[in-house]
Amino acid sequence: MIQVDLDKCKGCKICEKNCPIEAIKVIDKKAQVSDECVNCKTCIKLCKFDALTETKPQKEVLLCTKCGVKCEIPNGLFGACKRFINDNGELVRSRPLQIPEKTPVDTEKIAISKPLVTAVGAGASYPDYHPAPYIVQENINDYDVVTVVTEAPVSYSSMMVKIDTNCHIGDEGALVRRDGKVVGILTTEQYGSHILIIGGVNRVKGPDGMLVVKTMTQLGNKEKVDLKIDNGVSLEIQVGEAPIINGEKDDKMRVGCGGACCGLFAKHLGKLVDEAIILDHHITGLFTRHPAGAEQLPYSGVTPVGRLATPGRYFFEHGDGWGGTNIKEPIEAIKSIDMNYAKPGMKILVAETTWRKVALFEVSEEGKPVQIPLTKELEEFVAMAANNCEDSRVSAMYYAGVGGSARAGVTVDPIKLTQAVHKGDAVLTIAGAPAYVMPGGGITFLADVEKMVEKPFNYTASPAVLAPIEYTIIKEKYAAIGGHIKAVRKMEDVLKENRYQMVRL
Repeated sequence: MIQVDLDKCKGCKICEKNCPIEAIKVIDKKAQVSDECVNCKTCIKLCKFDALTETKPQKEVLLCTKCGVKCEIPNGLFGACKRFINDNGELVRSRPLQIPEKTPVDTEKIAISKPLVTAVGAGASYPDYHPAPYIVQENINDYDVVTVVTEAPVSYSSMMVKIDTNCHIGDEGALVRRDGKVVGILTTEQYGSHILIIGGVNRVKGPDGMLVVKTMTQLGNKEKVDLKIDNGVSLEIQVGEAPIINGEKDDKMRVGCGGACCGLFAKHLGKLVDEAIILDHHITGLFTRHPAGAEQLPYSGVTPVGRLATPGRYFFEHGDGWGGTNIKEPIEAIKSIDMNYAKPGMKILVAETTWRKVALFEVSEEGKPVQIPLTKELEEFVAMAANNCEDSRVSAMYYAGVGGSARAGVTVDPIKLTQAVHKGDAVLTIAGAPAYVMPGGGITFLADVEKMVEKPFNYTASPAVLAPIEYTIIKEKYAAIGGHIKAVRKMEDVLKENRYQMVRL
């Protein structure tokens, strides 16, 4: 239960706006907590005036142990996540298990799942209302299948680049430059990775558009590109290779965040140390407060320097130190040691999530951490944990919209092509690679450049990226969407041109 200090409460409503179960309301400019409170502590962490404190439950509650929040749920109510309910003292899932129905295999979808030909080497037709350069037919599993291909100039075009690294490469929103010119932006971080968006129509049509489309083309063709992030690092990146950051190759990514490492290696750590702080620029783990560690060892009395999220999980500041945090020396990660819990001789491990940097401390008689050498057993464990880290690499998704004029080379009714793609009647591929078509209007997609035919992209002086686009559809449905049926050619006739190369998709 949460108690409100009315003298400190300013009625700012931050607690009310953020309570996940709406158990706190501001009435007459003072917060009031209802009996539905489950003590998730969200309000305590967000209150800027220290007006909220935790008290003992005023009635019987059920402690949920399904995650680190550990809600105290009154009878008949949900926890903060709304996944579990206290049903007369029993923790019950709030909805039935969802199981997909078994459906028959759609042989038509199999027949159109791959293009008959890719658009690489096909060229383009201009003006757009001319049929695409290759509209090819072949019988696949008793279906007459048609693939329409063109290497279209695409202005609404981006390259989403994923860089696997624990290093802090720059702040979200920072501009990405090449040769001093802006070519993209650094966006949100993902699990052990950073995401760049290179290009986009506003940069393509800008004064440096040619450099932008050149950069996208080179990335899509798996060539090396040098970039600089404003107030961040210098990058040398190549799809399929490890990133080079400020001149150093970063060849391993973390096995998981700091909290995840506590869970992944709980049984090992519980036998080797009395406490572990696993440093990570997203979530740092404190082993004996983490639910998995707490099952192995009693609380050590150690408090890290970060900001508490949930028990055993802390938020640290970004930086160029250990684990992408601002911790330059491992001892800096230890804020305090409470000798009411700790004992002299206790062992504290501080490590990165890649396990490349580790340090072991022993608690002195005065309650101070003193660094000591790793034990042989710890060295063996560190080697094992490090071997669970994946290779860091750069990957890229071509991220674009093809709902424009190039559709005229496919059909005289462009809206019908868009509808066919969204219905799944027409399958969009890019240089042979499957494309994920985003919901909503138009044909906006993402496709993995590593699944494409080699060197699929080029660029033109429009400026635009020349992208290889394929639509594959059953012939009768192609006719129904206004396709250029008279321009359809059989595969055997295309092969007679003798200007093809066989590739494996």
